[in-house]
Amino acid sequence: MYNEDSKGLTYSAGFFILIAFFFAGTIAGLLVSMPIWMFMTGQSPLNMAKDMLNPNYVNGIRMVQVVSTFFGFFVPAYATAFLLNRKPTKLLGFKTHFNLKQFLVMLLIMVVAIFFAGALSEINQRIPLSKSLAEYFKHLEDMYSDQVQATANIKTVKDYILSLIIIGLLPAIFEETFFRGGLQNFLVRSTKAPWVSILIVSILFSLAHFSYYGFLWRLALGVILGLIYQYTGSIWLSVLGHFFNNGLGVTEMYILARQGKSFKDNMDETYPIWWGVIALVILIALFYYLKLFSKELQKKYAVSDKLTV
Repeated sequence: MYNEDSKGLTYSAGFFILIAFFFAGTIAGLLVSMPIWMFMTGQSPLNMAKDMLNPNYVNGIRMVQVVSTFFGFFVPAYATAFLLNRKPTKLLGFKTHFNLKQFLVMLLIMVVAIFFAGALSEINQRIPLSKSLAEYFKHLEDMYSDQVQATANIKTVKDYILSLIIIGLLPAIFEETFFRGGLQNFLVRSTKAPWVSILIVSILFSLAHFSYYGFLWRLALGVILGLIYQYTGSIWLSVLGHFFNNGLGVTEMYILARQGKSFKDNMDETYPIWWGVIALVILIALFYYLKLFSKELQKKYAVSDKLTV
């Protein structure tokens, strides 16, 4: 779907251009990260993969993560939107209005999603695997948990606030810009199949985190954030939802660190499957109201170029 600000490139082309820019941005992020890592830690970038599991280099680890996600996610999305449209920030959803009703419903959705995600984690763990696959996925989970543990040294209020920004807010902005404002937005506009587009992008979102045992709940999180973006058209609401999710993790890190406990030993939180069924029913009702409130706001501001599910 085009408007007067389109530059002529199709949104289908934009989808694949964005994927290509992602790989280029990932390489650029790695190259930029190396001197930053050397400056902040005094260590050789040749051993960076191993040293990034060392909590002694926590500030360097966090900065490398910010730089990597900025170049890997945000820059490619903005660059692609710039190629497609004369108003790239508007195309990505940064200028779409949202109101207090939408914000409160979004917040309720993210709270209920915690229980839905926990039930999906329980299902994920019950899926039978061969011994070799189980060992391989366990190795990946250990690597991920070691990485999280390296960044979980949050003992002061200053550390907590800084972590909320670096681990919680910035990744939420960068990832949502790429996955929802970019990939999902372009795919929906080109295929006119919102549900299929949201599912495809949510699968990519979950795969990007390289976690088998967290695959289903991250897939669900992707769908939830995707629907928030699709119904409201505002990237800020999906960013705030993502930040809420990240912020809970950072807050748990802080509380556990103050208690002298390991975050690694408290990562696999699950809920009974029947909790997930109840949560799903509530989520459906909340999304109904989010869609209703969003239509009211779209009429107010005459938003006519967004597709709806």
